[in-house]
Amino acid sequence: MISRILAVSAVLGLFVSMPLAAVGPAPAAKTADAAPAAAVPAAAPAAAADAPASRQYTFAWQFVEGGELAPRGGTTRGTPITLDTEASEGWRSLQEPGIDAFERDRRAILAMTGGYRASFDFIEVAGFTPGFKPSRPYQSWGTEKVVVLEDRGTFISLQHMLVMSIIGKDGKMMGPFVTKHWRQDWQYEPTHVFRYRGAQTWEREAVDPAAAKGAWSQSVYQVDDSPRYADVARWQHAKGYSAWESPEGWRPLPRREYSVRSDYQVLAGTNRHVIVPTGWVHEQFNHKVALASAGTPRTEEPILAREYGFNRYERIRDYDFAPADAYLKATDPMWKLVRAEWAALLGADKPVVLRAAPDQGQLFMPLFKLASEIEEGKGPKPRVLEKTVRKEVEGYLLKDGETPSTAPAKY
Repeated sequence: MISRILAVSAVLGLFVSMPLAAVGPAPAAKTADAAPAAAVPAAAPAAAADAPASRQYTFAWQFVEGGELAPRGGTTRGTPITLDTEASEGWRSLQEPGIDAFERDRRAILAMTGGYRASFDFIEVAGFTPGFKPSRPYQSWGTEKVVVLEDRGTFISLQHMLVMSIIGKDGKMMGPFVTKHWRQDWQYEPTHVFRYRGAQTWEREAVDPAAAKGAWSQSVYQVDDSPRYADVARWQHAKGYSAWESPEGWRPLPRREYSVRSDYQVLAGTNRHVIVPTGWVHEQFNHKVALASAGTPRTEEPILAREYGFNRYERIRDYDFAPADAYLKATDPMWKLVRAEWAALLGADKPVVLRAAPDQGQLFMPLFKLASEIEEGKGPKPRVLEKTVRKEVEGYLLKDGETPSTAPAKY
């Protein structure tokens, strides 16, 4: 069990900011003049002799000398993968003529399921304060499976699962490390969504019926099913193209930011999901906002910078995601209870205020420890499990007289 908890922390740590070395599954063969190329299929040819000696990134600050803006991010190398270059069944089903808009929307959402090599790229592209200096770009990766937790027609829940096998410094494989990652819930014509207000506070908000008609809400949750953000928009479809783009909304700082930044408190962002023949992409357009208090941007220079994020989910084949399936099967009764507890809290009229960011404050650790016990067959009986889950989720909540913690994360 201890090894499982350490593995969870280690895998989540792949997304912590740190100097970037060779990253990603299946590096290409080295030549005398080239460092390992990143994230290529197992059958890739050797790197060219004139290949760059460092990771590639774009939207670069071209005239900044030296390595101060070299990307930061995870530093691990993964085992070989094979990209699936054929158009997926999900994408092909989207192209079927004659289906109604609701069914086409559903197929777009379900097309995000499957096994992927995921890459994560973020860079500040503009600053709005005197003397602005951009932060280092961020890059990381993962091998990730997206599965359907629930499909009730007008409601679809997708769970992301990381299954990471790492090549150690000695060349030996470590893993697989299995980690429950983020979750996205899709609700057709929602009546309410939760909104982030800053200071670890979320509130329930009614959706205008006109805005909800024909639209879907996307609600995004942390690894422990605690909330992140939610928005409402309509899917847009054309031949070969399906996309959903949210309006701007607030969300708490992710791990990649709060681990290195303390000068702002909220990302005011939009996100766009686009289905492509061999997977999907997740684009983010974020403003970094400093608050005076919960819900209120400061008067002077509230927006520090604009950030662009591009997360690419490339479908892979012949990769063993069975450990993720086994984990979900074993722990499903517990996580169902956890989701129900959060749904009850977020569905009430009272704001939900947490003691700290769930992973920054290590609030998620008791739940992951409990999941490990259940996976090993040592968990409590159903009636005791329900009480235990309720107690652990209530432990996230801020008590009267307390102030949410903003202490820097420690790893």
